[in-house]
Amino acid sequence: MVSWSVLGALRAVPALERPDLLAGPVAAALKELDPDAAGRIGVAEIDPDLADTAAFCAAYGSAPDTSANCVVVAGKRAGEVRYAACVVLATTRADVNGAIKRRLDVRKASFAPMDDAVGLTGMAYGGITPIGLPEAWPLWLSPGVAASDAVVIGSGTRAGKLAVSGELLAALPNAEIVDDLAS
Repeated sequence: MVSWSVLGALRAVPALERPDLLAGPVAAALKELDPDAAGRIGVAEIDPDLADTAAFCAAYGSAPDTSANCVVVAGKRAGEVRYAACVVLATTRADVNGAIKRRLDVRKASFAPMDDAVGLTGMAYGGITPIGLPEAWPLWLSPGVAASDAVVIGSGTRAGKLAVSGELLAALPNAEIVDDLAS
């Protein structure tokens, strides 16, 4: 069982019991998971103004080293925009100009513009999560995330946070553990 205690002082329930705290694509993806796996993902309601990692951790007593950030990155090659989602521990930084640029096979990579990230994922900025991303996107996880017994990630909205195991994240479609993803 995943320990939902990573959510600090918050009380979690199985994520599918609170679809109001999930973005549509997240709820849909959770329904597609094996019911046992989906039942191990907890969700807790938060103040949307406290969705950013540092504010969340300070307000609810969640440790930064058990929080993960999902960032959408983009780069162009031959006029084609390539997107990927990267999940790194909040205490690290995604290596956008190194590992990510090489893996996207682009000359320059950067964080996707907010409007693109929100529009393409169907999730709120500051709540984007690896669960329910566009099917064609690669999902790259840092080894620290994949090895975690439980991490806190967004719920697709700014009103909730999920507690999920790194093992479950690594089993998501298109997920790959990338050794040099974060520093």
